[in-house]
Amino acid sequence: MKSFKGYIFDIDGTLASTNELIFKSFNHITQKYLSRLYTDKEIISLFGPPEDVILKQLFTENLEEASRDYYTFYQENHKNYTSSFSGMDYIISSIKESERALGIFTGKGRRTSEITLRELALLNYFDLIVTGDDVKNHKPHPEGIINFLEKFNFNPPEVLMIGDSPSDISAAKEAGVYSAALLWDCYAKDEIRKFNADYYFDTLNEFEEFILETLRYYSDPAAP
Repeated sequence: MKSFKGYIFDIDGTLASTNELIFKSFNHITQKYLSRLYTDKEIISLFGPPEDVILKQLFTENLEEASRDYYTFYQENHKNYTSSFSGMDYIISSIKESERALGIFTGKGRRTSEITLRELALLNYFDLIVTGDDVKNHKPHPEGIINFLEKFNFNPPEVLMIGDSPSDISAAKEAGVYSAALLWDCYAKDEIRKFNADYYFDTLNEFEEFILETLRYYSDPAAP
């Protein structure tokens, strides 16, 4: 069994099911200011840069008002359109208690990242949070992973990147760290399998067993 000194998590689709919230938030403002609704596929195609960049691309007029409405809707409706993954908080707390380093690397902006982590009661668990606002190069570029490696002086094979999208796996491979793909809320299951992650998990129970085993192995020198 492989052991790790550091674990990096994506947010959307990894720590919680947030796609519905994102879709609703975007369509709230596109309907109001552009008089149109986007399909889920169209919104997914915008993923990559943080929200502020996407909003600037969509709104040549009313940008300030649209941005304000987006973030207000996102925060006020977080509980209505987000589903937490039962047991993920236990996984995160177990890693934290083992004194491993915990990081976030997400394409979301800082503002929505902190809203979601706060709503999930996970914000204070992470030692480093790298959002789309904090990097020059967005996923699949590995800049956020490299920041994590440098901060904690880890070698790439000592770190596991955990996400649900092809860009998470590509970033991990480029940085030389191990990768885990979570499939139970993945919007691109067939596509992500083409990227040959080191580990795939169809259920949260499988993922929990794996993480706890890596923690047990590392802390117990006698473990086989």
